[in-house]
Amino acid sequence: MEKLGLNEIRDLFRDFFVSKGHYAAGSASLIPKNDKSLLIINSGMAPLKAYFAGVETPPSKRMTTCQKCIRTGDIDNVGKTARHGTFFEMLGNFSFGDYFKEESLTWGWEFITEHLNMPKDKLWATIYQDDDDAYDIWIKLGMPAERIVRLGKEDNFWEIGLGPCGPCSEIYYDRGEAYGCGAPDCKPGCECDRYIEFWNHVFSQFSKEEDGSYSNLAHPNIDTGMGLERLACIMQDVDSIFDIDTIRKILDSVAQMAGVEYQAGNEQNDVSLRIITDHLRSMVFMIADGIMPSNEGRGYVLRRLIRRAARHGRLLGIKENNFLAKLMDSVVEVSGGAYPELVEKHDYIKKLIAIEEEQFAKTMDNGMGILEEYIAKLDKSDKMVLDGVDAFKLYDTYGFPVEMTEEILAERGISVDMEGFKENMNRQKELARQGQKSTEDVAWKDAADYDKLPKSKFLGYTELDSNAKVLYVNSSEGKNLLIFDKTPFYATGGGQLHDTGVIIIADKEYHVNDVTKENDIFLHFVDESVDNVNVGDTAELKVDVTNRNRTARGHSATHILQQALKDVLGEHVSQAGSYVDNHYLRFDFNHFEAMTHDQIKEVEDIVNDKIDAFLPILMQEMPIEEAQKMGATAIFGEKYGEIVRVVSMGDYSVEFCGGTHIDNTGKIGAFKIVSEAGIASGIRRIEAITGTQVIGYTEDKESVISNVCATLKSNASDIEKKAAQLVSDNRELEKTIKSLKADEIAGSLDEIIASGSDINGIKLITKKFDNTDVAQLREMADAIKSSEAKSIFVAASVNDGKIAILVSVSDELVSGGFHAGKLVKEIAQVAGGNGGGKAGMAQAGAKDESKLEEAFELAKTLVANN
Repeated sequence: MEKLGLNEIRDLFRDFFVSKGHYAAGSASLIPKNDKSLLIINSGMAPLKAYFAGVETPPSKRMTTCQKCIRTGDIDNVGKTARHGTFFEMLGNFSFGDYFKEESLTWGWEFITEHLNMPKDKLWATIYQDDDDAYDIWIKLGMPAERIVRLGKEDNFWEIGLGPCGPCSEIYYDRGEAYGCGAPDCKPGCECDRYIEFWNHVFSQFSKEEDGSYSNLAHPNIDTGMGLERLACIMQDVDSIFDIDTIRKILDSVAQMAGVEYQAGNEQNDVSLRIITDHLRSMVFMIADGIMPSNEGRGYVLRRLIRRAARHGRLLGIKENNFLAKLMDSVVEVSGGAYPELVEKHDYIKKLIAIEEEQFAKTMDNGMGILEEYIAKLDKSDKMVLDGVDAFKLYDTYGFPVEMTEEILAERGISVDMEGFKENMNRQKELARQGQKSTEDVAWKDAADYDKLPKSKFLGYTELDSNAKVLYVNSSEGKNLLIFDKTPFYATGGGQLHDTGVIIIADKEYHVNDVTKENDIFLHFVDESVDNVNVGDTAELKVDVTNRNRTARGHSATHILQQALKDVLGEHVSQAGSYVDNHYLRFDFNHFEAMTHDQIKEVEDIVNDKIDAFLPILMQEMPIEEAQKMGATAIFGEKYGEIVRVVSMGDYSVEFCGGTHIDNTGKIGAFKIVSEAGIASGIRRIEAITGTQVIGYTEDKESVISNVCATLKSNASDIEKKAAQLVSDNRELEKTIKSLKADEIAGSLDEIIASGSDINGIKLITKKFDNTDVAQLREMADAIKSSEAKSIFVAASVNDGKIAILVSVSDELVSGGFHAGKLVKEIAQVAGGNGGGKAGMAQAGAKDESKLEEAFELAKTLVANN
């Protein structure tokens, strides 16, 4: 049996099944498509479920794939054993109502014995206990009867709930007696390490019904799965996935950077090397598929993997900054040939990992000090369980992942009160939910009784003025509510604000101030009392056309904006929220860093180019399957029915959308980005204006320029030159002032030292300085250290209301246990501030100048009691 490389095996498998008439599909993304039952793709057949269910038509009745997969159920065991991993590739061949058992097993046998050249006497098969068809096929292929093992439903029958299911047949490789348990009846099904299952052939021939019975499928299917890494272990005759060629190359890169050797007798080093190696593979593939680190969902899985790997780099003693970002090159090197997206997105992947590493380094520095304090308290009290409230504080205040807390403590034999942690987490969530609810709204909704009304018919896509019949009237709790059988008023939803306008009933006007929707019932809130309105009255509903148009053009602009962001920043960009009203638009999106000025300008230019192109905007309702074939962009987490509304901006942007739009991009008029900022980790926000709002924005800027010109006594053409000259002159003046100040301080240094107090042989100097920057305080601190071997300098600088506190400790006192970082933190808190730093020198900010003398007194107490 030839020792084949992992990449070579993958190619052999694909080519073999192509020769058998299979369509070779590329690996699907790790992000499930239209499948909310999965967080991340975890098997070869998961992306093909729609084909097996008959919801979608496959490109061919015969398919073969090598699918990227992530499984995190065993994440805590990764590294501790040489078998577990989070990332793996699954080889598979599939039949959708075409061939069945005989072809599947025959081709499987042909591939492993004639193309992989596995010795036949090392191969075994298991079948479902009642599957005589599979037994007969194996006998026909030459498998000895004694090497065909019948197993029960738990082992060899595949089913998940109701629907398609069936028996399966697994192929095993015999590693030899040296790996066995020694039992005379040892064979597949035994729990020892002798027999490795490497290829499962599932025969979906039944459908499980609600009454528990099984019916025959009209068109049986084949679904096989063979782990590529496990197969490579067999072909390369190694015991662990970490020893196969491609993965070992990554591991060796990690070991080289750490300056350690794998399997050299240090088990903890080996665990860390395996964790980093496995997690590197996962993070690179996840980021390449558009997953970004976050605090929820699949983004949290990615963040946890990166942070776990980063921590184990520290345990190995790796000192290099952003070491994971550097090591990811090895993953691209061994897998980039099969997965070109790794090469195409190489720089993006590297940058995102580096950013996450830098953020985590800060988290570790902050959190580890607190955790060590908790551990010290536990040691003193002889406790072995960290309170849930402490674990939650680490998570909530310092951003320290609870899984990291668990792992670090477990290494010291300490556990975490996870029930207590969850209680604190749930309490915080409940408080947040309560904070978002208006007590008035809750009371009013509890008193409302409109939930039994029929659904309102929405006319607003095509009509802005219509007659309707009153179905419900309510005037209570300060609300004036009207509900009709139909309406042209758009209700707030999908990020778009509601329409405004008037409702005319019996010649009286009611001004609409809000429209909401609950269970497809449109609720119209008006300013005037509705006490004189009766159910059954006829009303005329008139939408404010100008308001609608302004909102619609902003909404259409967000669609173009999203695609422009993808074009400029990358395909990882996806919508994370939006808001549109008649004044401006707001668009939140996933991205890992602030946009540059040039990127903002490029996005702005693209949007305006599409506006100038006067692209037709087409709004269509269609089955969701048809919309997906068009490539329409859906918002993750949104619920869509069988019929969806698709909005197309020419052929540039195609999205699922239920909002209102103009009919041509030219009607947007103009587009201007007014701000770009981060609002959460990995989430950016753009605020922009369109149409006539751009004119108002320009007028405001012109007014500012005019006022600046008047102040500088300059005209607009010379304003930049005049402003630059003023800045230059000001800098020269600041340099002169600083120089004079430095001379003044140097001249009074002896006086400053002499003003200090002697506390237990330590010279403590406390002093407030006005209009002195921190750099000057540091120079002063160094001079004092040179003059006084046992000194502590506590200085406060006040500049334009801003307060900086600096603490400096001489080297001799640092050796004696004094720590400037700890001192400045306590001292600054007295004046409403906080800070920290190194043992020799540290800095903090403060807010209350009136408390500085009190802070200096605390400094004396701290020094005296140290």
